Amino acid sequence: MHEQATAALETGFAPVNGLQMYYELYGDGGTPLLLLHGGLFDIQQQFGALIPGLSEGRRVIATDFQGHGRTNDIDRPLSTADLASDVIGLLEHLGVREADVFGFSVGGAVALHLAIKRPDLVRKLIVSSVSFRPDGDRGGNAEAVASMTVDMIAGTPMEERYLAVSPHPDREHLQGLLDKLGGYDAGSSGWSDDEVRGIAAPTLITVGDCDMVKLEHAVRFLQLRGGDVNGDFEGVPASQLAVFPGTTHFFGLARTALVQDVVTTFLDAPPPGAWKDQ
Repeated sequence: MHEQATAALETGFAPVNGLQMYYELYGDGGTPLLLLHGGLFDIQQQFGALIPGLSEGRRVIATDFQGHGRTNDIDRPLSTADLASDVIGLLEHLGVREADVFGFSVGGAVALHLAIKRPDLVRKLIVSSVSFRPDGDRGGNAEAVASMTVDMIAGTPMEERYLAVSPHPDREHLQGLLDKLGGYDAGSSGWSDDEVRGIAAPTLITVGDCDMVKLEHAVRFLQLRGGDVNGDFEGVPASQLAVFPGTTHFFGLARTALVQDVVTTFLDAPPPGAWKDQ
């Protein structure tokens, strides 16, 4: 949630599903890392402080979702399935056939959708501050977003950023975005245990210790991904859980050095079982 300290190697707009989907490219090498921000945020607000470290030795692809940042809005509700379709179109536009995917909140929901529905696209999965079913949330956040108005966020970095970079920088369109976020995935039942268990990609789950996601839900998520074992005897699982201390949902990635270490260590880890062959 800071301004970027590293200049993008390339920026552009991909024509996807009626959108002009804005993207930025950083770094070079390895499997590309795709960054997917949360609701009301954009590339810079969500990942700006992390991009310099994440892009050392790897290609990073960052994008703004529908109606966020520099990407235009269209006459379509916001839903995980549609945003995932947009991301698939962006990857096709860039010629990327496989990526590591790091999503926060709404972006985490999209990343999870991709891992379940398009496993061919996802090598490693990082899902931050998002539940795989609504009963994993503490409650209150959805209700707060549903009643949010532009007056309630007046003077905040989110409003200032929206008015500064949006292709339609006015309060009416911002209210429209808030309304769409208030109805995001309304009525969705989420994913079944079997669907989460069946994800092929090694998964890193991150959550704040005072996040909107219940800690017991995050542990259940880990268990479904093959974690919560005695690693000294059974080996360290490919999927992991990180709980960031003193961390709320809104500030879920604010501890930059801690988040960067956790994420890059996970991304750089060898495939499961590789150490046994050494």
